[in-house]
Amino acid sequence: FSLPQTLYFKNFQTIKNIRIMEKIEPGKYVELGYDLYAIEPDGTEKLVHQTNEEDPEKIVFGVTQGMIRPLEKAIEGLEVGGKFNVTASADEAFGKYDPDQVVELERDVFTIDGKFDDKMIKVGAAVPMMTADGFRITGIVKEVTDTHVKMDFNHPLADKAVRFDGKILAVREATPEEIKPFQGGC
Repeated sequence: FSLPQTLYFKNFQTIKNIRIMEKIEPGKYVELGYDLYAIEPDGTEKLVHQTNEEDPEKIVFGVTQGMIRPLEKAIEGLEVGGKFNVTASADEAFGKYDPDQVVELERDVFTIDGKFDDKMIKVGAAVPMMTADGFRITGIVKEVTDTHVKMDFNHPLADKAVRFDGKILAVREATPEEIKPFQGGC
C-alpha cells in the first residue's frame, strides 16, 4: 500500500513548516516583557518599571551579567509565551543600600567649556557617568554646593524586595554579535 504522491507532498510541507519551540538555556537570546514591582516593608507593591513587545528586556541567557538570580532560575527552560511571577529579596535583587556609594565629587567634574552644567546637575537629577574602568553608571544628585556635588550611586531599588510578573516574548540562538558585547575586548 502506498500513499498518493500529492498527499505525501502536502503532509511533508506541513511537517516542514512546524517550528520547534526553543527553550531558554545558556547561549539563547531572550526577550522578556514584564511588570516590575517594588515591595514595601508593609507588603504593598508599587509598579516601578515595565517592558513590553515594543521595548522588551533583551538578554543572552547565561551570558548577560547582572541577572537577578531568582529571575534567571524562574525563566530557565521556558518557551515563548511562558509566564513567570517571581519575587527576589533586596539581597538577591539590587542589594542593600551602601552609604559608601554616596560620594562628593569636585564641582569641576561637571564643567563644560569652563562653565558648570547647572541645567543637568541639580538635586534629584539622574546623571549618567563612567567609572575609571569604563563602566556606565547612573548617579542621583543629592546636593550641589559651591565646591562639590554629592552623588548617590546606589541602585534606586536598593534595600527593596521586588517582584517580576511577565512572559517570554522571544527565544532563539544568540548571534555572535549579540554575544560579543559580553565577552569584553575591542
